[in-house]
Amino acid sequence: MRIVTISELTKYIKDKLESDMSLANVWVKGEISNLKLHSSGHIYLTLKDRDACLKTVMFRSRARTLLFYPENGMSVLVRGYISVYERDGGYQLYAEGMEPEGIGALYVAFEQLKQKLAATGMFDQDRKRPIPRIPKGIGIITSPTGAALQDMLNIVRRRWPRVDIILAPVLVQGEGAPASIARAIAQMNQLNQVDVIIAGRGGGSLEELWAFNTEEVALAIYNSRIPVISAVGHETDYTIADMVADLRAPTPSAAAELVVPDSQEMSRHLQSINKRLEKAVVNRLERTRQRLTYCTASQSLQRPYIITGNRQQILDTVTNNLLRMGKLKVADKSAQLAGLAGKLNVLSPLATLARGYSICTDAMGKAVTEARTVELGARVDVLLDKGTLHCKVESKENSHRSKDLLS
Repeated sequence: MRIVTISELTKYIKDKLESDMSLANVWVKGEISNLKLHSSGHIYLTLKDRDACLKTVMFRSRARTLLFYPENGMSVLVRGYISVYERDGGYQLYAEGMEPEGIGALYVAFEQLKQKLAATGMFDQDRKRPIPRIPKGIGIITSPTGAALQDMLNIVRRRWPRVDIILAPVLVQGEGAPASIARAIAQMNQLNQVDVIIAGRGGGSLEELWAFNTEEVALAIYNSRIPVISAVGHETDYTIADMVADLRAPTPSAAAELVVPDSQEMSRHLQSINKRLEKAVVNRLERTRQRLTYCTASQSLQRPYIITGNRQQILDTVTNNLLRMGKLKVADKSAQLAGLAGKLNVLSPLATLARGYSICTDAMGKAVTEARTVELGARVDVLLDKGTLHCKVESKENSHRSKDLLS
């Protein structure tokens, strides 16, 4: 009886599995669970259906080619081979490719990136900049060999020959296309010689247009200081670049028509404005001439003394009215003043003294109204109408006899 180690047995099983050609390239359908995106770039997950599950690993070299982000619960088709992970002694699927079941990976990647960028506000209308009405310079970013370039050049030169055009030739499809387009947008901003940028290409399949559905190009358009017009494919094609750009043109030819005005149409418009201005000036001059004729024929200019005479008469009337009203006002106020003076004289202490009365004050200058408030021998002053008596109190009566004497 031959005894083997666990390692030898595991290696034997692994060799058997790997030698089975039916397991060397297999497509497996299942739902993703236990997904782990490792910092190393490897992807670990479990594929499951109603009755079983299968551990799966996708190494970084393969994972970096995925166009979408795997998510738990997503139903996928995975292509790979079956082998044994010797450390755990379990078999697993080594994935070399993956795509969503029922819909293409490109579509899933498009939707995922659209949701991601929309959440950051990159599609918001309020951040989009206006396109210059008459640009001095236009930057075109596209393939130098494509028909789209010639269409744009022909239309722009026909519509507005005076504009400067700077071409940035780029790859518009393939692995290096996103970096090529993003780099060209950045260079256009550094040159600072154009007022607007057109980035696009002619029509094609979703795979051929995919460079304009990448985050790298979207960020380049978003970070551009110069307004960007996206012109990708046909009218029915809609890309991430269209959503981020300041203006979407349905085709490259449409972009060329949108970026500059038609010089012939502009000329006709200017001629129309010129005619309207001429007509307005002629009408204004005619109205002014008629008004001048009317003024020169008016009575005011023919006999101006009539106007001055009438104005003088009005002035005289107003002056007389003011003088009359002033005299009346002065007389009225004088009468009021005389009445007030009479009342004041009646109430004045001086008038009382003139009638034979006097005012007695103590040493403090306070008026004495009662005999009991003054001590015998005190000095008092008696104020008369004319002069003052300085007296000494020899005797006094506290009764009201003085009132009887007056009566």
